[in-house]
Amino acid sequence: VQLQASGGGLFQPGGSVGLSCAASGTTFGVRKMAWYRQAPGKQRELVAAIIGDGVPDLAPFVMGRSTLSRDSAKNTVHLQLSGLNSEDTGIYYCHMTVWDGDYWTERWGQGTQVTVSS
Repeated sequence: VQLQASGGGLFQPGGSVGLSCAASGTTFGVRKMAWYRQAPGKQRELVAAIIGDGVPDLAPFVMGRSTLSRDSAKNTVHLQLSGLNSEDTGIYYCHMTVWDGDYWTERWGQGTQVTVSS
């Protein structure tokens, strides 16, 4: 199973970004879908996550300006983030917990760069 992320780029402060991630390959189920980010010189941190069809868990720094949605039939997850500021700059990674028929395994996307700058 591979994850393909898309939607990064250069954005103006105050703007919005939509990040999508799709799982390809054979999977028998996806439990957790999430987005993490890593700013230069900082550790990777959780941005938002959703388990099954539950309520998304949003990090405090994106609360009120982000939405996370998943399409379980297509194994895709979408993060919409608005009110961008310079602290949102970083590499955004999608993450999924995938059932491969025998085990739950962790999968990471390749990362997509989000740069917020005027």
